[in-house]
Amino acid sequence: MPISNKVMLITYPDSLGKKIKDLDEVLHTDLKGAVGGVHLLPFFPSTGDRGFAPTDYTTVDPKFGDWSDVEKLGEDYYLMFDFMINHISRHSKYYEDYQKNKDKSPYADLFLNWDKFWPAGRPTKADVDLIYKRKDRAPYQEITFADGSKTKLWNTFGEEQIDLDVRKKVTKKFIKDTLNQLIDHGADVIRLDAFAYAVKKLDTNDFFVEPEIWDLLAEVRNDIAAKGAMILPEIHEHYSMPFKIVKHGYFIYDFALPMVTLYSLYSGKSNRLANWLKMCPMKQFTTLDTHDGIGVVDARDILSPEEIKYTSSELYQVGANVKKKYSSAEYHNLDIYQINTTFYSALGDDDGKYFMARLLQVFAPGIPQIYYVGMLAGSNDLKLLEATKEGRNINRHYYSREEIKEEVKRPVVKSLLKLCTFRNNEAAFDLDGSIEVTTPSENEIRIVRMNHDQSRKVELLANLQTLEYQVLANGEQINF
Repeated sequence: MPISNKVMLITYPDSLGKKIKDLDEVLHTDLKGAVGGVHLLPFFPSTGDRGFAPTDYTTVDPKFGDWSDVEKLGEDYYLMFDFMINHISRHSKYYEDYQKNKDKSPYADLFLNWDKFWPAGRPTKADVDLIYKRKDRAPYQEITFADGSKTKLWNTFGEEQIDLDVRKKVTKKFIKDTLNQLIDHGADVIRLDAFAYAVKKLDTNDFFVEPEIWDLLAEVRNDIAAKGAMILPEIHEHYSMPFKIVKHGYFIYDFALPMVTLYSLYSGKSNRLANWLKMCPMKQFTTLDTHDGIGVVDARDILSPEEIKYTSSELYQVGANVKKKYSSAEYHNLDIYQINTTFYSALGDDDGKYFMARLLQVFAPGIPQIYYVGMLAGSNDLKLLEATKEGRNINRHYYSREEIKEEVKRPVVKSLLKLCTFRNNEAAFDLDGSIEVTTPSENEIRIVRMNHDQSRKVELLANLQTLEYQVLANGEQINF
C-alpha cells in the first residue's frame, strides 16, 4: 500500500510477540488505531548485529515466519524494510563463493578490496586518520582464501559486515535485483542503512562523498522508480547533511529531535526546540528513539557545545539506570556518539515528561516514528543488558503477548495510543500544510499546524517546565 501520513511503528519481528504473526495480532488489537505504518527491522537470515548482517535478502528467517506473513502485514500498514547498501554478511553465499574461488568467483568484484583501493605505498597513517571511522583502527578485515592466500577487505562496522564495492557492475545488479524483490514482497519504503559510508574515494574521509553519493542515490531511486516505492537514506551526522538530501528530493530522518527534546525538558526552556522546528522540512520522519542509541552528534550547532554537554550530563544524572559504561567498549558500544537508553528512562521514567515529549514529536514537521519500546513507555532492560553485555540491548526488550496486554493498561501508554490515533486521523497534520512555531515565554512553546486548504487547524500550547498543555482542534479542546 502507498505511504501514508500516519504514525510508523519501528519494531523487530520478534519484539512484540515471538514472530511476525504475533506482531500482526498486536497491531490489530492492543495497538489498534495507533499505527499506520511499520518499519520492520531486518527479518532476513543474519549472522550478527540483530539482523543488520544479512546473509540472504530473498527469504524470511524461518523463526520469524515467511513472506506471506510479511505481505499480510502490508495489507493494512505501509511497510519499511532495511537494505544494507554498505555491507553484507561474511557468511552470505556471495562471500563464501569468493573466499573459496578467489578472483574466479562471479562475486569477486562485489567486495571492496582494501589493498587494491590504495596506490603503491599507501595507505599512510594520514590516509587512515582521514577516514571517518566507527572503530579506533583502520576499517579492514584480513581474510584467508581456501588456497591459504590472504587479502584485506573494507570492513566499516562489525566483523560479520563486509563492505560492498558499489562502483562495480555485479554490485549494481545485486542492489537493483534485491530492492525490486523486496518491493514485490510489500516494501513501500526502503531504508538505506549506512548509505553515507558506501562510497569510498581516495583523498576523502570516505563518508558522504560528493558528488558520487548523489549518483549512487539517483541510481537506486531509478532502480525502483517503476514500482512506486521510495528510499529513505539513513545518516547520523550534522543536520546540514540531511538537509542537503532534502534538496535532492528525498525524505530524511530527524535524528536531532531526541537530544533537543531532552535538553528542552531538562532545562524547561523552549527556544532551542522552537528554532529547530522552524528549520525542519516536512519531508521527514521524526524520531525520539530507534533500535540504536540516542544520537549526540546530530544535535551539534542546534544546541551549543555547552548545551550538549549539559544534556548528556543530565541524562546520566536524572535518567533511570542510565550509566556511561553502558555506552562504552565494556558493553560493545560501536558508536561513541550515541547514548544507550530508552527514551522513557532518559526522562527518569517520568510519565508527565514522557507524554510531553511525544506531544512535541507529534506536532513537529514530518511523520512520527515510534520505536516499539517507546510505544509501551518501556524502562531500561538491565537484565537483558547484563545477560548479553551489549549496550544497545538496554533498549531492545522482548515483550511477550501477556506483557503487552498489561503494559497497554498503564495510563501513560493509554494516553500515548490515544495521541497517536488522534494524529493518524487529524487532517491538520497534512505534509503539504503549514506550521507556525512561537515561544510565548521562556518556558512555553506554541505550535500550530494547518492543512493545505486551511480547513483544519490544531494547536498545542505547552509549558516545558510545569508540563501543563492544551491541545485544540478547530477550537475544540482535545484530552488524552
